[in-house]
Amino acid sequence: MLEKELKIYEKNLSEWNKIHSGKFVLIKGDEVAGFFDTFDIALTEAAQKYGLDSYLIRRVTLEQEEIVIPALTLGLLRANIS
Repeated sequence: MLEKELKIYEKNLSEWNKIHSGKFVLIKGDEVAGFFDTFDIALTEAAQKYGLDSYLIRRVTLEQEEIVIPALTLGLLRANIS
């Protein structure tokens, strides 16, 4: 999942970092939909444009950022709510 988008990100990261460092890029399939100042703005654009389809939003940075999903970390996705 998102292999195509990740390849586009990795292929273009060096060039994008010169122009868009610190911004968030939105990628869907082969399309680079834009660069945004905040994650929230990128997410809003993605939701409006792609709905529930998968897409990649990633910060343009040469430093590898750790991605943390609190619901997974805390085990909330396995929680029994009954």
